[in-house]
Amino acid sequence: MLTNVRSDRVKSVRSLSRRSVRERTGRFVVDGPQGVREAIRYAAARVDDLYVTSAALERHDEIVQAALEAEIRVHETDDAVLEAMSDTESPQGLLAVVAAEAATLDDVLAGSPRLLVLLSHVRDPGNAGTVIRGADAFGADAVLVTEGSVDVLAPKVVRSTVGSIFHLPVVTGLDVEATLGALASHGIRTFAADGVGDTLLPDVDVSRPHAWVMGNEAWGLPVEVRDRCDEVVRVPISERVESLNLAMAATVCLAASSGATRRV
Repeated sequence: MLTNVRSDRVKSVRSLSRRSVRERTGRFVVDGPQGVREAIRYAAARVDDLYVTSAALERHDEIVQAALEAEIRVHETDDAVLEAMSDTESPQGLLAVVAAEAATLDDVLAGSPRLLVLLSHVRDPGNAGTVIRGADAFGADAVLVTEGSVDVLAPKVVRSTVGSIFHLPVVTGLDVEATLGALASHGIRTFAADGVGDTLLPDVDVSRPHAWVMGNEAWGLPVEVRDRCDEVVRVPISERVESLNLAMAATVCLAASSGATRRV
């Protein structure tokens, strides 16, 4: 059992809370049973180590057994060690170190996607994670993330996806103008989701391949980005409500697309 909170191993895992370390090592942390379960189910070859407390070992025996069957290294720890490794105040007893997988826009486009989400300069970890989860829930083929956005492998983002980050490609570091051009060249229509839009969401034709373009939480999408999109779409809401936040708006738009684009 690992009990030394000052060990090099503990310090190494905890250092993955920093973006610079994640980028240098190509590793990130998955914290909690839901995320760890999905990592083992869908990306077992990329899971380096699983750390588990005695209590979690009993509570989540099926996850640990799946890890052992996948020949993942499993380390039992005491509560203090797991707390030292995690950046959350109340870790749930399971933590995995996973190798990052670099998805590319070319790979996504080669799969003839029908539904995509493009996040432009999104900075809030919870919003980014929730959009990835919503994209997974409503059958999107991938999530595209521009440069200047939050790191999708940050612990808070990964936790917010509740494992969905292992279900679909997430392409990062994209130039928004170049990406819009690539989507257009592949016949994928782009819908800018913005409160100033002239087109209402129920009137949008979502039967053809398309991408929802979502902007920054504070300032939305720049005019030049909106102008590059095929349509600027507004979600109709009550006059009593000023606006929807990014994650809510993305969820509504993805739900509207789901029935027309979901592959059976």
